[in-house]
Amino acid sequence: MDGVAVVTGGNRGLGLETCRQLSAKGLRVVLAARREEEARAAADELGCDHLQLDVADGESIAQAAAKLRKRYGTLAALVNNAGVALSGFDAQVARTTLAVNFFGAMEVTDAFRPLLSAEASIVMVSSGMGELSCLGRPLRHEFESPELHRDALSGLMNRFIADIAAGSFRSQGWPESAYRVSKVGLNALTRVLARELDGTGIRVNSVCPGWVRTDMGGRGATRSVAEGSRGIVWAALLPAGTPSGNFLRDGAPIPW
Repeated sequence: MDGVAVVTGGNRGLGLETCRQLSAKGLRVVLAARREEEARAAADELGCDHLQLDVADGESIAQAAAKLRKRYGTLAALVNNAGVALSGFDAQVARTTLAVNFFGAMEVTDAFRPLLSAEASIVMVSSGMGELSCLGRPLRHEFESPELHRDALSGLMNRFIADIAAGSFRSQGWPESAYRVSKVGLNALTRVLARELDGTGIRVNSVCPGWVRTDMGGRGATRSVAEGSRGIVWAALLPAGTPSGNFLRDGAPIPW
């Protein structure tokens, strides 16, 4: 396969290995990372291109989109891999987590969307921890609604932060984990985007890489980074006409 693929958070872990595997498949890979020097060093290691991109900074996203447009014109794949898992639990931790894991992925996708080819693939790197079973039933129904749109989804994410600040998150059905809720939101965003992109030829899917031995996953995880990245790469390389709006692990659908 040829074309250009952008991977956010590509300077280490799953992002770095995803860049390596996509390069081996013949794509021209753009490794994006928050710090310029880290992006350059990782890209030099792989022999691919690099891009400074802070997914929580709107100006950085806009500048990155402009650079991509000028350098490459179109993109064959976008892998939204950048993510954080912070210690502690309060409104500020939730706000920071969602700014990267949910709102960052949404804003990057919106900014890069005009660059995507008619057969491009968008991959949201998610987690099984974001399955809807972690929510209370009424809240789960809101996320499951086929009528859910992006404004309502953003409202749910901001409600989570407000409920933490008010001390009512448990009674409202939220888990005590900003990371889990960020992935619930990312999965819901995948479904919303799939409806928005219906008929364009662009596919968007969420991928759970499994429990991977990264800085985030820890040494006790059951999968290597190479194993975890394979499902991400598989989804990024899906051919035109394949399904969109799915939650996948190892190439097979799993429950939302």
